[in-house]
Amino acid sequence: MPSSSQPPSLLWLLLIPSTQDCWADRSPLHEAAAQGRLLALKTLIAQGINVNLVTINRVSSLHEACLGGHAACAKVLLENGAQVNGATVHGATPLFNACCSGSAECVNVLLEFGAKAQPEMHLASPIHEAVMRGHRECMEILLANHVNIDQELIQFGTPLYVACSYQRVDCVKKLLELGANVDHGQCLDTPLHIAVRQSNVEIVRLLTDYGANLKCRNAQGKTALDLAAPKSSVEQALLLCKGPPTLSQLCRLCVRKCMGQTCYQAIHQLCLPEPLQRFLLYQ
Repeated sequence: MPSSSQPPSLLWLLLIPSTQDCWADRSPLHEAAAQGRLLALKTLIAQGINVNLVTINRVSSLHEACLGGHAACAKVLLENGAQVNGATVHGATPLFNACCSGSAECVNVLLEFGAKAQPEMHLASPIHEAVMRGHRECMEILLANHVNIDQELIQFGTPLYVACSYQRVDCVKKLLELGANVDHGQCLDTPLHIAVRQSNVEIVRLLTDYGANLKCRNAQGKTALDLAAPKSSVEQALLLCKGPPTLSQLCRLCVRKCMGQTCYQAIHQLCLPEPLQRFLLYQ
């Protein structure tokens, strides 16, 4: 199972050169961008260096700037014609790299210059990488730019499933708050299944509070309760939720389901007393 520290993203590993030959065509512009040397970068561009030079792996200077979280360098490159949606041979875009580094400033700069918040399916997913690494601010920016909150990737599942897999509690909370489908995970495996396997009581309680279905069965026909260790705190938390929910909880879940993914904004627009709004928003 994935670990909550230093997530070994396959795409991240692929970005690291395995031999010196991979970087044989790495230019001084790449070096300046990677190190955040803004003055050197501007000097090279003024000398006529092509900002869209790429390495053998099609890594551009913009990729390097974003991977290092150097927003000022990224902006200068973009102002001088760098391709904002260029992809490496492994499908990583500059936006993906910005989410790897957790640079919200880079993410904003890229989007300002026309980066696709949700790239084509064959390219690496920025939101999944942001969630995997616990970069909640990057995740929120992408969601505000109409990224599908329930996008499921075969290898990772949905953003909520990834957040539960890597035990990124802040991301789990925000995704649920913003209307993520609590039962949509990876194929038949739900976020609750993975949270139980990780023995994370806090995430289990969050998911059940947001109406996770305890009866969902995975590909092996197991429910979340089937996967819980006997007499564990996770099993106890699930057993407490096994009975019928309270009327107030049923009403809250019904209202949120009717509003769908717009519930967070819609509830604020309703003429409801503040305590009721806070209850519907789990505050």
